[in-house]
Amino acid sequence: MAVAIGTMSGTSMDGVDIALIETDGETVSRFGAYLSREYTPTERHILRSAVNAAKDLSDRIARPGPIADAEKLVTEMHLKVIDALIQQAGVHHHEIDVVGFHGQTILHRPERRLTVQIGDGVRLASRLKIPVVYDFRAADVAAGGQGAPLVPVFHRALLRAFDDGPIVVVNIGGVANVTYLDGDAEPIAFDTGPGNAPMDELMLSRSGKPMDAGGVVAASGKADEKFAAAALAHKFFAQKPPKSLDRADFARFDLGPLSLPNALATAAEIVASSIALSREHFPKAPKRWIVAGGGARNPTLVKLLREKLSPAKVQTAEEIGWQSSAVEAQAFAFLAVRSMKNLPLSFPKTTGVSAPMTGGVLVRP
Repeated sequence: MAVAIGTMSGTSMDGVDIALIETDGETVSRFGAYLSREYTPTERHILRSAVNAAKDLSDRIARPGPIADAEKLVTEMHLKVIDALIQQAGVHHHEIDVVGFHGQTILHRPERRLTVQIGDGVRLASRLKIPVVYDFRAADVAAGGQGAPLVPVFHRALLRAFDDGPIVVVNIGGVANVTYLDGDAEPIAFDTGPGNAPMDELMLSRSGKPMDAGGVVAASGKADEKFAAAALAHKFFAQKPPKSLDRADFARFDLGPLSLPNALATAAEIVASSIALSREHFPKAPKRWIVAGGGARNPTLVKLLREKLSPAKVQTAEEIGWQSSAVEAQAFAFLAVRSMKNLPLSFPKTTGVSAPMTGGVLVRP
C-alpha cells in the first residue's frame, strides 16, 4: 500500500482541500487526515482574473501575466496546506509516497483538445521532496476524450461493498457530475450541467458574499418556472454522454428581473432538475443517489434532489460515512497511485476516450 496525499482546488474556487489515504490504486485501506483552507476574497479575485485571461488561450502551457500570478498563488497555497496536513497527520515527508496535485482548472475546452490546470508540479515536488503526479487531464483530452470526470474509478473502489445498485454518486462543485455504478460494469459518468457556480455568482454579484451558506437565501425564495424551463432547454442537457463543461458555460443565468432569493431558488431548481435529467442516460433506474461536494452542504439543494429523484434513496456523503468535502482530494491521491502504476484513469464510458488510458505526469524531487 502507498501513502498518498491528494489535492483539489475545484471550479467553485472556494479553497484548497488536501487529504491523505493509504491505497494500492485498486482499494483504499485507510483514510487519513484531511485539511481545507479557504481562499480569501483577494485570492479569489486573482483566480477569477486568471479564468478571464484564459478564455483566449490556444497554448496550454502559456502563462500570460494574470495566469502566472494565479499559478504562483495556487502552488504556494498547496505547499503550505500540504505541509500543515503532514504535520497534522504526525508523519514525515519521506513517509509520503506521492502527492496527486490536481491544480486549478482555468479553462476546459475538450472540443478544442484543450484543458488547462495551473499549478507548478515540478516546483511542488522540489520543495516538498516528495514525488508529485500532476496534469491529470491532458492525456485524455489529447486522445479525444472529455478529460472529465476522472473520479469515477475512485467511486467504484469506495462502493464495492454496496450491493444495492445501481448507485449514482453526484458531485456538486462549480459544475455537477454523476457516476453511475452497477456491479462490475464499467462506470458511466459525465457532467450534468451547472453546480454551485451560478448560485455563487449570484451571491457575489448581488450581495458581495461568496456563497449562499446552507442555501438559506434560496430557501426563502420561490423558483420561477418559466426562467427554469428556458435554461433547461439548452442543448447541453439533451446531449448524450460523454460530455463535460467549463465552469464558465453555466456560471451565469439571465435572472436579472428576479429578487435575489427568487433568483437563487430558480438557480437551485435548474441545478437539481439538470441532475435529475441525467437518469435518461442510465441503462437502469438508480436505487440510491449519494450527494458529495460543496452542494452536499446545501440543504435546500439536497431537499430538491430528494423530491426530484424519488422514489430512489438520496443520501449525503456524510450519511454513509464519507467526508463530502474530502472525496475529490482523496480521489486524486488514489489516481496518483494508479498513474504511477500505469493503471487506467479514464474509460470510454466516463470520458469518451477510445480505450481505457492512464494519465498524469510524474515528477520526482
